Amino acid sequence: MVIKTIINEVNMLTEKEWAEKVKGLLKAELKKRNVSYKELAEKLGEMGIQDAEANINNKISRGGFTAVFLVQCLMAVGCNVVRLEE
Repeated sequence: MVIKTIINEVNMLTEKEWAEKVKGLLKAELKKRNVSYKELAEKLGEMGIQDAEANINNKISRGGFTAVFLVQCLMAVGCNVVRLEE
């Protein structure tokens, strides 16, 4: 019964709420690793992904970035495992 309740709550999220969840996930991983947007831009650059600190800040602030950007950022900071639930 608990699993069904969790699934129903997740299915009822709006697009904006999903974007907030993903934004929060990325920001939490950056904070956990004490990585600033400037450092993230540098780490992405080392991977051959050129993106300015200001662009990264804007993307994350909006929360509407692509899955590709999310995975690139997570890999850049050394995040290999992501927990979606607390």
